[in-house]
Amino acid sequence: MHRQIAGKLTGRVTKWIVLAFWIVALGVFGSLSSKLVDVQNNEASSWLPGSAESTEVSNELASTVSPNDIPTLVIYYRSSGLTDADKAAIEEQAKELGTIDGVVEGTVLTPAQAQQAGVGGVSEDGQVAVTALTFNFGSDGWNAIPDAADQIRDVAQIDGVTVHLGGYGGQAADAAEVFSGVDTTLILGALLVVIVILLFTYRSPILWILPIFSVVVAYSVSGGVVYLLAKYADLTVNGQSQAILGILVIGAGTDYALLLVARYREELRRHDNRHEAMAFALHRAAPAILASASTVVVGMLCLLLAELNSTAGLGPVNAIGIAVTFLVMVTLLPALLVIFGRWIFWPKRPHFGSDEPNTKGLWAKVGRSIAPRPRRVWLVTTGLLLVACLGVLKIDAGGMSTEDGYTKEFDAIKGQKVLAAHGLVDNSNTIQVVTDTDQVDAVIQSLDTVDGLGTPTEPKPLSDTRSYFEAPIQADVSSTAAYDTVQASRDAAHAVDGADALVGGGSAFYLDTKVASSRDNKVIIPTVLVVVLLILIFLLRALAAPLILMATVVLSFGAAMGLSALVFDYFMPLITDHWPEGVQVDPGFPLFAFVFLVALGIDYNIFLMTRVREETAQHGTRQGALIALSSTGGVITSAGLVLAATFLVLGSIPFVFLAELGVAVALGVLLDTMIVRSVLVTAINLDLGGKIWWPSALDRKPPVLPSEPVEQQKPVPASL
Repeated sequence: MHRQIAGKLTGRVTKWIVLAFWIVALGVFGSLSSKLVDVQNNEASSWLPGSAESTEVSNELASTVSPNDIPTLVIYYRSSGLTDADKAAIEEQAKELGTIDGVVEGTVLTPAQAQQAGVGGVSEDGQVAVTALTFNFGSDGWNAIPDAADQIRDVAQIDGVTVHLGGYGGQAADAAEVFSGVDTTLILGALLVVIVILLFTYRSPILWILPIFSVVVAYSVSGGVVYLLAKYADLTVNGQSQAILGILVIGAGTDYALLLVARYREELRRHDNRHEAMAFALHRAAPAILASASTVVVGMLCLLLAELNSTAGLGPVNAIGIAVTFLVMVTLLPALLVIFGRWIFWPKRPHFGSDEPNTKGLWAKVGRSIAPRPRRVWLVTTGLLLVACLGVLKIDAGGMSTEDGYTKEFDAIKGQKVLAAHGLVDNSNTIQVVTDTDQVDAVIQSLDTVDGLGTPTEPKPLSDTRSYFEAPIQADVSSTAAYDTVQASRDAAHAVDGADALVGGGSAFYLDTKVASSRDNKVIIPTVLVVVLLILIFLLRALAAPLILMATVVLSFGAAMGLSALVFDYFMPLITDHWPEGVQVDPGFPLFAFVFLVALGIDYNIFLMTRVREETAQHGTRQGALIALSSTGGVITSAGLVLAATFLVLGSIPFVFLAELGVAVALGVLLDTMIVRSVLVTAINLDLGGKIWWPSALDRKPPVLPSEPVEQQKPVPASL
């Protein structure tokens, strides 16, 4: 940012205009942000591309079988056996369940009726009975299911009988409970963690207020913008993307604040006038912040190439969050800092003409310890990171069952276990087969040899030429066994000549999601690498440095994934109530972890290398590398701790995917800030010297190691 423009943004009058603008924006968009949860779409069907076979089946069935139907099971269990009075009460309750808003008329089946229909019934030991029903709330199903679940539990009460809610309805109610605190508990937890770190970093009881206020404004405004796009522009927002939006805005916003405040504090020691000091600070810090934000925004927008609607929607949601955060941090925060003056740094005010403490700090010592043997340092560091990458071999991205998807055992899982233990199966999970009517019998016959598939229902006409039927899958909806059954069913049905058969259903949705995730990994990961590389080339005006930086970030990603696998396998089972065996991850996990770690991990290298480039013009690359490390080491370390801590807060949501993502990103960020940026990149800079800027002519002087510390810039008297 040009210094004159920076000065105008924080002038004596404009600072108040900037503050007024953001207060108005907070008032307008803040109220909309609180409604973001109301426009979430967490239905599995909303995640899939239109080309998926399960989506095609859903479209063909749309006029006959509503895609918003939610099959639900009410499971009654008494260990000593259900009494006649229990069974009579269950029969009476079935009638009352039919009066709950959202229950499709005629779909409530008593245990006897459910047994006849093959979707439940009474266990042979007489301990379990199942009532079946179907909800349909239209497109608002996800938001309405918690209230409906509560009503079911209020009705289905019998002394001494344990009641569980199962089927899709039970799973949906559990998932709604998982994400119910996204817009409150998660954000408050992340803010509390950041406040503690800022108190430790600034050692000031009041300075932290300004970055936190700015972050809250950024989150509220970006949430309001996302709400409008979700409501009026069909942007897909789900609980997952909203959770990540909050964490990303808080973490990245605090990072930008740390970088700006650190540079402002430097300039306050050189300039008597605080407005002039902020103009210089913005002029020098804003390009690095802009490059960092641009990298994350572009990386997020690369997700638009995804076939999965949920992944594609995550891109613009978080890109909006980062773009708004950048604007807030380079306008509102500087205005607030200038308005409050030097006293906001109390008790350690940066007085004009005082020494800069970074020149003698920890990171200055680290730089001096690397300088004598930089090549040995970066070779050993690279070797250790490569060893850490071996943990990747333990990762299984084949998907997880419903039971393994949460960090505690929810009600629907308990219900499934009760059914399995007593010889009943949750038959609400089916394949839905659409085929030409004249070949429907042949298609049904072709499925006779498919393992894990129950008896098909009677075919029903869809049109003059098309019919459909269903068959229960005797496995958890998102298990590998269910996927195998779906694939085998598809192979058998597709082999019937002239049938034009399509196989969909719940497990088919999850299988198609897995396939789409695999495709997205292969397309988006290389795209992100190329885009980030181009941004670095433009920023640093060199080729060698960007290529080296990208290599270090990819190495850091591999090491983070490897270490995460060890944490998932050995540590997480010790601290959570429920954790999947081995290293099971969601099929989309590698892509999400990669995009966040590359987009965020490159930030710290940007912060470091832009300072190296700035200092190189005056002191040469090697001396500039040491100055940059000593000047940015503290702030980058603090920024890394903030981002790592905020992502770890994702673990407070009892959802394995988000817990794993939080751990992986936190480990990757810590590696980037503590090892890759401070040790590996600095050692490479010291070893290569001016060659790092090839083919630029920035530094063609002989690469001589520094022997004496560089003198500080002299203070500049006030010009106003």
